[in-house]
Amino acid sequence: MAEKRFMKRLYKPKNFYRLLTDLVTCVGASGRPPEEDRISKQFMERIMLAVTEVNGCRYCSFFHTKVSLKAGLKKEEIKRALDGDFKDAPQEELGALYFAQHYAESSGKPNPETVLCLKDAYGEKKSRVLMAYICAIMVGNAWGNMFDALRFRIKGLPASGITFCDELAVIFGPVVFIPLIVLIKVINKIAKLMNWKSTKIVIGDY
Repeated sequence: MAEKRFMKRLYKPKNFYRLLTDLVTCVGASGRPPEEDRISKQFMERIMLAVTEVNGCRYCSFFHTKVSLKAGLKKEEIKRALDGDFKDAPQEELGALYFAQHYAESSGKPNPETVLCLKDAYGEKKSRVLMAYICAIMVGNAWGNMFDALRFRIKGLPASGITFCDELAVIFGPVVFIPLIVLIKVINKIAKLMNWKSTKIVIGDY
């Protein structure tokens, strides 16, 4: 019988840092949206399930299944969503759900045209809220899968292409990365206000 290997989607420290940067950027950009730009708990959970279906994080699948049930989604819909099927979702949510899948499938590097389509469909403010949720679950999936990879390594089944240091860097990285990202953003903001054209510190934005 073949040994069970770890096959979930993994993000090395550099890419995980990029996902964290996108999350901080999107959360900062979305702020507290007005009532008309907020999304329902059910919509939010469908977004979480859409991304988790691609990345395959079992911890996020378990957690968001429980939260989705509390939000009012049926077991059958949750199961289908975790299989990539959104036929139960409202028509007006499908664009965001398919974008969320694309975002995960592209490892957080969506086609610029799809980002424009998201903004056209939901508006600037609401699309930023959706991006914040998508980025949040991407980080959760990436962290959960790397934690699982470490567990497999301990069992003698290390994931291909990932080192022990990679696993530790992602698992403990947020403690260092998030304050660093916030600091860089503050420096960039000050530099912009002061017209310091020489600054080379750049953080991606959507």
